[in-house]
Amino acid sequence: MDSNDIDIIVEKVILDDSLIKPILEGILSKNDEIREKNFRILLQISRKYPKVLHSKWDFLVDLLKSDNHFHRYMSINLIANIASNDITNKFKEIFDEYFGNIWNNRTMVAGQTILNSGKIANKIPSLIPKITNILLNIDKIHRGKQIELLKGYSIESFNEYFNKIKDKNEILNFVKKQLTSNSPKTRKNAKEFIEKWNFL
Repeated sequence: MDSNDIDIIVEKVILDDSLIKPILEGILSKNDEIREKNFRILLQISRKYPKVLHSKWDFLVDLLKSDNHFHRYMSINLIANIASNDITNKFKEIFDEYFGNIWNNRTMVAGQTILNSGKIANKIPSLIPKITNILLNIDKIHRGKQIELLKGYSIESFNEYFNKIKDKNEILNFVKKQLTSNSPKTRKNAKEFIEKWNFL
């Protein structure tokens, strides 16, 4: 299924919201192809028409609590896309559940949570202090083996909302330490961050 096919389906769903039910059911499929196809459709909906999924909030939160890490991966991305000031209180209720995925020892789940943190910080600025504190302390939180890579993901998220931070020193110090990281990607992210924000 290419992007044009997805766009066509998305537009049909927007015109008839009853069509979203089988798509939601599709992401629970044990068939990888079916699950992936329906997830891509929901991702597009969440990006272009996030309010359409506000009414499916409880469904997405249930996925976030799932023992299935693929379900959590999908939920992490979809919830981040539909987060907004309209549902600030709803997100605050699941904040610990959402960011608790960083404690997970699975790099895929923790990594997606970190990568989506900047998006959430931009959409719900009142959460910036809490999100920043988590990202700065990633090496004390994550239990997996790819901690150096995840620090690079933290830098990517900081990059998304750094202009909204009042006290930038802690983040800058964190980024500078990653210039000597064991992860090539993290070193690259740190260098690009410093160059972008003129801290050479």
